[in-house]
Amino acid sequence: MIPLRDSVRSSSRPLMVYAIVLVNTLVFFFELSLSDRDLARFFYEYGLIARDFWAGGPAAERFFPFLSSMFMHAGWVHFGSNMLFLWVFGDNIEDRMGRVSFTLFYLASGVAAALGQLWASPASPLPMIGASGAIAGILGAYLRLFPRARVIALVPIFFFLQIMEVPAALFLAFWFFIQLASGTLALVATDTAVGGTAFWAHIGGFVAGFVLGPLLARRRRIEVLPPW
Repeated sequence: MIPLRDSVRSSSRPLMVYAIVLVNTLVFFFELSLSDRDLARFFYEYGLIARDFWAGGPAAERFFPFLSSMFMHAGWVHFGSNMLFLWVFGDNIEDRMGRVSFTLFYLASGVAAALGQLWASPASPLPMIGASGAIAGILGAYLRLFPRARVIALVPIFFFLQIMEVPAALFLAFWFFIQLASGTLALVATDTAVGGTAFWAHIGGFVAGFVLGPLLARRRRIEVLPPW
């Protein structure tokens, strides 16, 4: 299912969502300007490589990729799908948390996502990149904070795409089930040199968002009308 918009309207401009989209866009277009060889070098230098992390080394080289890898993407589909999910679901989470808390939450979700994948594939020699782990945190928080919302989505029915309104809880639960099932299957894979989707990053980010979301959300202001 491809989300198009949700039923919840924000009461403020999601400036941090705009900023995150902008940074990801600038980095992605920088990647497009590189040759294949330079792009591969860029991914290996700034992506998060599990084998290198667990091997130890200077703290900056081990921990900086936790941040830099969140803003890198491996193609138009990877970039476009991540930014779409961030755009649809991120504004409401920023609205509930406030800009500073949302930014910290986004980065924390990305770190939790990376740790999930580092646990699942500790010997992988390939760079892990992408914003999807941090965005999965937004999805987890959305499920906790807006369980009754609805999502307008493109839903594949046989060979056709239909625009349908589905409960956000169903949409997000189905998304998480797909990640969990795929991640479980990935654990039995023995070839660590094969790239692909970092499902355990998605799972780790989603769980982190599900737990942290309510803790960082501000209470909604309730206006009580006078009795007369």
